[in-house]
Amino acid sequence: MKNAFIFTFIILFFSCKAQTNTLKFSKNTISPKANLSQVSWIAGHWKGEAFGGITEEIWSPPLGESMMFSFKLVTKGKVVFYELGGIREVNDTLLFQLKHFGNDFKGWEEKDETVDAKLIKIEDNRVYFDQFTFENVSDNEMNIYVVIEDNGKTEEIKFNYKK
Repeated sequence: MKNAFIFTFIILFFSCKAQTNTLKFSKNTISPKANLSQVSWIAGHWKGEAFGGITEEIWSPPLGESMMFSFKLVTKGKVVFYELGGIREVNDTLLFQLKHFGNDFKGWEEKDETVDAKLIKIEDNRVYFDQFTFENVSDNEMNIYVVIEDNGKTEEIKFNYKK
């Protein structure tokens, strides 16, 4: 729980933008038909800066109806936390899932719990999942927008990555 508090504090401290690049999945929304070929551009080794440190995401190409990723935040030469997850083809659409881990690899979510984000839409250079947006800026640059909620406050964070 201490790590979750620290992570939330860091996000709220460094975040100052309103939610403008993400969408929220509503009860009446139905995920569109989609497959991994539409998001295969996400694959690669990406690095950026956020929260006073270096962020790194490594995405595999589509294989076995999924793309997997690993994420880490390194501040002052030490890992703050990790994420593991992926995008899966489920029922003719896409589902983005992840789990958080402290720098000791102890999970933040319960054993069988994941953070799930349903697909809302794919358009032009953006893929919109529930409160997560992947933006293809160029072959060597990508933005990921993430909505963080804490104590009733909602903040949108931008992660800029380069290959």
